[in-house]
Amino acid sequence: MAAVHEFTIALHDLDAAGRAYTFPVRAAWVRATLEDRDIAPGNGDGALSIRASKSGNDVVVHGRLKAELVTPCARCLEPAHVTIDEPVSALMVPASSLKTPKEDEYEFTADEADVLPFDGETVVLDDLVRDELVLGVPMIPLCSEDCPGMSLPPEVSGGPLSGDAAKNDEDAIDPRLRPLLALKKMSTNKE
Repeated sequence: MAAVHEFTIALHDLDAAGRAYTFPVRAAWVRATLEDRDIAPGNGDGALSIRASKSGNDVVVHGRLKAELVTPCARCLEPAHVTIDEPVSALMVPASSLKTPKEDEYEFTADEADVLPFDGETVVLDDLVRDELVLGVPMIPLCSEDCPGMSLPPEVSGGPLSGDAAKNDEDAIDPRLRPLLALKKMSTNKE
């Protein structure tokens, strides 16, 4: 069974003047295409609004991608909501016209960075949209700017213990960390 693509443009519909397209970025598609990442769709569908035009055999694509994503906060692991509102730009060229690198560690030039191949009479933008979604998520996503991070239980954080927990303070500590506890107590007694 052939893969079903979400964002396709038929070449015979394009000319030099171009044509505008608006595609929904469905939550189900985002979930399926990003299942290998810890990223999920947010509330509702997003949108891909582009203008595509033909330039010889190439297709020029410019537009905007908007979507809501949810990923774990880097500090507390609670859901962090990320708004994607990014410009999209690519030059789509026939796959047969791209040069194939002869070495394993080929370094793309700046001119080749936004060039993507297409086969046949249809331009498929699925990989472009997926890449833009992944790149739109910050390296360190936060649920809020003032997120304090994970809160540790008192026996680990060194906070005040109450009742029986205070009596068993040293029993709750990993034996390998007891020398550090002793140093902490010594420094506290000196002050």
